[in-house]
Amino acid sequence: MTASPSPAPAPSASRIPALNWHAAHRTSIQLRFADVDAMGHVNNARYAEFLEVARMDMSAATGIQGDDDHSMLARLELDYVHEIRLGQTVFIESLVERVGRTSWTVAARFVADNVPCAFARSVQVRVNADHIPEPLPERFHDLVRPLLARLDVPLETNP
Repeated sequence: MTASPSPAPAPSASRIPALNWHAAHRTSIQLRFADVDAMGHVNNARYAEFLEVARMDMSAATGIQGDDDHSMLARLELDYVHEIRLGQTVFIESLVERVGRTSWTVAARFVADNVPCAFARSVQVRVNADHIPEPLPERFHDLVRPLLARLDVPLETNP
């Protein structure tokens, strides 16, 4: 007797933090044939490119421009939860998780057909012309305040 294959497990939401994603900045991503690898899903390297597009879109939408941010990507974490395939409707939601003296951290989640598929965290460091870290301007804090991340804990319901 041959055992039937077990169904694929559902995507794990536990690897994507329960943040206030409803308040996040949303960037639509248009998938192209070149984004897909031989396995039929979006190649892992494309996720970093999509995050760059989302950070630029978020910056423009919040009014961060010119002297507000001369930053370099210092760290990037990606946690893949579920594959993304060509033909799906994809967007990235971005929240500002932390603003430090010279750096800021963005938490982002990839959503395809309304299913969270990946989580990312990136750290950008503001630098001067010599690539030496320098303080973010005060204006920067005000611009990103509407997108600050916070835990989104559901209210308890009484039975």
